Amino acid sequence: MSFMALLYLQLNYIQEMVDMKKEQFDESVNRALYQASRNLELNETLRYLEKDVNETERRAFRTDSIGTRSKNPNGAIQQSHSYSVAGKDGTIYSSFELKTINTKPSQMPKAMILRNDKNSISEASKSLQEIVKNRYIYQKALLDEVVYSILYSASEKPLKERINFKLLDQDLKAELMNNGINIPYHFTVSTQDGREVYRCPDYSDDGEEYTYSQVLFRNDPQSKMGVVKIHFPEMNTYIFSSVRFMIPSVMFTFVLLITFIFTIVIIFRQKRYTEIKNDFINNMTHELKTPIASISLAAQMLNDESVTKSPAMLKHLGGVIFDESKRLRFLVEKVLQMSMFDRKKAVFKKKELDLNEMVESIAHSFTLRVEHTGGKIYTDIEAVESKIYVDEVHFQNAINNLLDNAVKYRKSEQPVDIYIKTWNDDTHLYLSIRDTGVGLKKENLKKIFDKFYRVHTGNVHDVKGFGLGLAYVKKIILLHNGDISVDSEYGKGTKFTIKLPIIKS
Repeated sequence: MSFMALLYLQLNYIQEMVDMKKEQFDESVNRALYQASRNLELNETLRYLEKDVNETERRAFRTDSIGTRSKNPNGAIQQSHSYSVAGKDGTIYSSFELKTINTKPSQMPKAMILRNDKNSISEASKSLQEIVKNRYIYQKALLDEVVYSILYSASEKPLKERINFKLLDQDLKAELMNNGINIPYHFTVSTQDGREVYRCPDYSDDGEEYTYSQVLFRNDPQSKMGVVKIHFPEMNTYIFSSVRFMIPSVMFTFVLLITFIFTIVIIFRQKRYTEIKNDFINNMTHELKTPIASISLAAQMLNDESVTKSPAMLKHLGGVIFDESKRLRFLVEKVLQMSMFDRKKAVFKKKELDLNEMVESIAHSFTLRVEHTGGKIYTDIEAVESKIYVDEVHFQNAINNLLDNAVKYRKSEQPVDIYIKTWNDDTHLYLSIRDTGVGLKKENLKKIFDKFYRVHTGNVHDVKGFGLGLAYVKKIILLHNGDISVDSEYGKGTKFTIKLPIIKS
């Protein structure tokens, strides 16, 4: 839980950083778009202002009147210049006159006495104010002309003529860089009703799901406005690059979490294996103790001189020693077989056999044992292509184990019936063994093929075995390129189905 909480906090922190970076990105892009649209309007105004000034200056006229030279003794010449500013329609906005007095250098006095004439200073100041005022009227008239021109001329033009798309692209790039965004972008310009009038040359749809838009000429009538739309193909990379430094920490935390979970799983698995091993050792000790005790008792009776050793007695004791030795050898052989398969040292002596004949032979040998319980064994031979390529000894042992389990796990004090059936399709040969025994619960079906696993029946020793039989069966079937499945219902019986590849003649 601590690892999960830490991982959650890290992911949550990364998400908050991404959201914050996205908000900053959105704000920067919108600010850049607004400034670019403003620059577009200013450029249009400047263009019309320059055009209007040039036209106005060409139409402006100047009246320059040079005064007659006075016959003053000092030879001063008085000149006057008159200026007028007219609009496109000929209206005169302002006029002013500038008078100057020139003196011949040869007649300038050698020395002059300056005196402070307040009246002269006052007149000069008024003349300067008049000039500034007239200049202001002139500039205002020019601006009015530009405004009228934009209102009545520029707004009537289509967007293609009003917008310099190359200059707009430069403004967008400059404004985006001013706002800290230096990644590729694509943009389009369209009318207010969605008709596209321009698309950048390298336009692509990548990243179009995050599109930013800005209205152009927003003070114009709605039908004359334009819309610039921009999107960034590498926006996600740009945003996630800011949180890239957090990725290693998340990865290390995730690795630690996986390692911790794996360790816990291994611990519980080892605990289960330990329990299974202890059960196996206890069960094996009990299984081996019985034949050893029987053999020891028979040997003791043979060595006891007080016991009459008739031929019948000697035959009985010899039979007990032989049977128990055989049983002991069989138990040890089972353990050795599983050990050999675990070490991958098994060597098969495969040959071509007929499954139908093998099934009938095994069923015949098990008939007496099944009938001893009060039941019966039934065979249904339907396989047409019954040739298989298997190791005869191991494959017969596998079938014997299944039949042995059917007899051992029967209902207490009740007969058991066994049904053996063979059939085939185009590619596979099938063998099923069904019994009417106690059956298996669903939670046991997934474990019955595990080594050393035994279904608990209340008394550990009421059914003999090590829990190796079904593990051995599955190993043999898999090594013959086959498959085995089980279907069981508790209280009604169990059915094992073996699927093997066939040999077509």
